[in-house]
Amino acid sequence: MRVERNFVNNQFQETVGHETIAVYNPENETQIAQVTAASSKDVLEAVAVASQAQRTWRRLTSIERGEHLKKLADKLVEHAAEIGRVLALESGKSIEDAVNETIYAADITRYHAEWARRIEGEIIPSDTPDENLLLHREPIGVVACLIPFNYPVYTLLRKIAPALITGNTVVVRPSNNTPCSAFAIAQAIVEAELPAGVVNILTMDHATAETMCTHPKVGMITLTGSVGAGRKVLEYSQVNIAKSSLELGGKTPAVVAPDANLAKAAREIVASKTSNCGQLCTAVERVYVHESIKSEFTMLLKQEMESVQYGPRSQEPNNMGPLVNENARLNIHQMVERAIDDGAHLMTGGFIPEGKGHFYPPTILTNCRQDMEIVQEEIFGPVLPILTYKTIEEAIELANDHQFGLASLIYTESYRDAMQVANNIEAGEFYINRIPADPYQGYHQGWKRSGLGGDDGKHGMLDYTQTRLVVAKY
Repeated sequence: MRVERNFVNNQFQETVGHETIAVYNPENETQIAQVTAASSKDVLEAVAVASQAQRTWRRLTSIERGEHLKKLADKLVEHAAEIGRVLALESGKSIEDAVNETIYAADITRYHAEWARRIEGEIIPSDTPDENLLLHREPIGVVACLIPFNYPVYTLLRKIAPALITGNTVVVRPSNNTPCSAFAIAQAIVEAELPAGVVNILTMDHATAETMCTHPKVGMITLTGSVGAGRKVLEYSQVNIAKSSLELGGKTPAVVAPDANLAKAAREIVASKTSNCGQLCTAVERVYVHESIKSEFTMLLKQEMESVQYGPRSQEPNNMGPLVNENARLNIHQMVERAIDDGAHLMTGGFIPEGKGHFYPPTILTNCRQDMEIVQEEIFGPVLPILTYKTIEEAIELANDHQFGLASLIYTESYRDAMQVANNIEAGEFYINRIPADPYQGYHQGWKRSGLGGDDGKHGMLDYTQTRLVVAKY
């Protein structure tokens, strides 16, 4: 069993008498690690260390910071097998998927390193003669990074790479469900010789996380998580008026038109819904199918869903793996039961399997209504509610009739319909004839309760900066 210690100032801390957090493998429910829980004192020290390190880090040229990130990316690739092995154990992913996630994390690290020569300010015309207005882009300071369980390696680098290239330092709180991969990354940070104190990683409970997020030297809090977690971060940010970047819930609508390639749409929607057992913020969460093709398309979905095998991915990598824990499974199953009680028809799945592991079968619910909980609330599991529409205008109205606005998609061969949805959908991302994939050169930003700020691309990088206007009279 692994024993993990918190990582501060490029050192794994020796701890005596600290509380510990048990980490379990979700595919067989065995304990795989014991992780030190940071105390309030530990967090105060980590923020102080990060603040001190930031004074030197910000004075490096951006190209020097970029070189550090490139070296870190190289070390992530070098250690991808080990990081992937740890990630697979704590998450239930296959080794291949876990290693690929690490490689992808290295890719986004290199991508942000390449912004070194592209972080731009502005020269603005002044109304006053003999005067220049210069808008500088500056780092914020210490950034608190709150990492989710579903893609903990990729999301960690997705946050710290843009924070570091812009001159900030970070204190990271990984998910208590999947913290071990973060400490495997910490070992790569040491070997990459990143300056001490620039990245600090600590596991902690909610009370200690509040201590971290409300520390006077924390200038920004970035979270990928639930709406409830986002509300807590907004409460924390009020203490110091810290900047918040929140990627919260999603309820991706997929509109399937009569002229679509139905076999392709069914195959890809099911892939979206069953990838990582549906634990993906942009996974398809509701399907609006034109009433003229309802029977044909739902049968295609049923065939695709029932072809997906679930079980331990350590034994069969092509299986759909487990949910993160038993609470997640029970919550999802109870949502399914309430939907059936409310009139939905169970087409396939919808039961808790026997045996070890937090598995749940791919599930389809038909005869759903827009006002049902299963349509209005995020499921975050392999359950697909199906609804119908008559016109493209109605499909847009139904897709927009929601608290969330993260991603959306349509399958159609009609350019007119695709553009009509593209110009009217209330979501930060819209995909045509494909499922969401969050290209890291784009901008991943949610509308409505799906978040504030965003990740990826130029705009995601600039979220980690603040501006200074210099008014220069000459």
